[in-house]
Amino acid sequence: MGIKAALPRYEIYFYNTVLCLAMFWAASWIFEVSSSNANRKTFKGSVKPGWYYFGRKMDTADFEWMMWFSTFREHILFAFSGHVLFAKICSMLAPQYRSLVFMVYGLLAVWTSMGWTYVTLILSHCILLYSISLVKIRWLCFVTGLCTLATFKCEPFVSWQAGFVQGDFELRHVLFYGGCGFTIMRCMSFALENCQRKDGNYNILELLKYNFYLPFFYFGPIMTFDKFYIQANKCNLTRKEREMWNISLQGLIHLGVIIVVDILFHFMYILTIPTDMKLLKQLSDWALVGLAYYNLVYDWVKAAVMFGVINTIARLDHLDPPKPPKCITMLYVFAETHFDRGINDWLCKYVYDYLGGKHDNVVEELVATLCTFGVTIIWLGPCEVVLLWAFFNCFGLNFELWTAKLFSMEPFSSFEAAMSEAMSRRIRAIFNTFNFWSIVLYNVLALNSFDFTKLLTKRLLLKGFPITTIIVMFVTYCLVQAIKERERRQALIDDPDPLPPSPPPNAATSPPTAAPAPTAAPTPTPAAPQPVADPSKEKAE
Repeated sequence: MGIKAALPRYEIYFYNTVLCLAMFWAASWIFEVSSSNANRKTFKGSVKPGWYYFGRKMDTADFEWMMWFSTFREHILFAFSGHVLFAKICSMLAPQYRSLVFMVYGLLAVWTSMGWTYVTLILSHCILLYSISLVKIRWLCFVTGLCTLATFKCEPFVSWQAGFVQGDFELRHVLFYGGCGFTIMRCMSFALENCQRKDGNYNILELLKYNFYLPFFYFGPIMTFDKFYIQANKCNLTRKEREMWNISLQGLIHLGVIIVVDILFHFMYILTIPTDMKLLKQLSDWALVGLAYYNLVYDWVKAAVMFGVINTIARLDHLDPPKPPKCITMLYVFAETHFDRGINDWLCKYVYDYLGGKHDNVVEELVATLCTFGVTIIWLGPCEVVLLWAFFNCFGLNFELWTAKLFSMEPFSSFEAAMSEAMSRRIRAIFNTFNFWSIVLYNVLALNSFDFTKLLTKRLLLKGFPITTIIVMFVTYCLVQAIKERERRQALIDDPDPLPPSPPPNAATSPPTAAPAPTAAPTPTPAAPQPVADPSKEKAE
């Protein structure tokens, strides 16, 4: 089945209607639970007085969101504003030195916020991995980088390195782990790119420019060294048509999303409710399912906004940063599941694609996924929840390949070839429905708790069977079809189908002629030349 397989328009309208009604229905349940339990004793730590205009309490359970857009908003805005100002001045006066200005400003900002001992710790890791990269042995760079990263995940190394940070402010813990973790990943990218360089080595100054770029330093996303090196050292700084307008529009959209999310936090306590297991057991099946779904949607929104703000600054610096993560609403296959596209690009470039090749061999794919999730476990920090999340996602990724291999064999391939494209799309959507909920459950496990995931699974598959199970799966089927329709329209925009060949000109303009006499021998007429198809317009489904 091709991605351009279409369904009747009335069927798509029906799917969208069912989907919208289900979303509003689940949201109404969550709103009712939030309103009736606002003064609950277990909510006092995270549900606090909100905006005066609403007269309602606000969900403040997410420390990252409150840090960015409430508690330390002025500090982050001040640091980024200074970066944009100095970067703009340098781009106008001496664009060839702008990467050096990025490094100096970032180094001073880190020094001011965390102290000179923390800067010394970061520089020591940079020097260590730079020295290893000079040997140009790929596996040695990998082992050294992963061992260095592991020192921030286990004792006594964590406590010893944390002692290098001066001060006792609230953001100390977040900035320490964020700066150190992303530094190691950037240094590994530099080392691996240096191993691939044929002539000579990159200068250590290039590594420092790459690592101390302030917008990416503490919170990411990770931009691989090869891309950053080319873009940061480009002297011809020109913009595409309407690029500044698009950057400004993107910034306004992020501001609007921040305001909308803060407003919704006054009416839906989607982050605080999952922490109260006693309350969760009293909720209806619809409220529980909607709570899990909206938790994942919010986590995507948070990642998209935080990375979007940073990416807007990077685009002002004439960089092309990693794109925002793909929304959970648009996911129904494990191969596209990620909440941080920078880490995803890093893992694909240096581990997954490097070991997996074309991803059509079962054994190579298994090795590639095991190594990829092994690195991810070290990055996130090994614990029970992370290990379970990695195991299930690794299994799901491989199971997709095994299923694709199985259904490409006989007699399944003949069955699909005999049916219409629309019917093939419907049958595939049924399988994608179960895949979608596997992705939801595995990621709810990572974002919330094992107890919440266990309760949700029981309600969905055991206690709520068959009514809740069938209804939820049907609504999810409608969602998958809506996603497929969006992908189909995007495919038609990106690669429109070639126009059918036009008829020969003389076929339409020549007047009708009388029938020849029976005795006259018919004269052969030359065949009209067939139009030659343009190979560039042909597309394999």
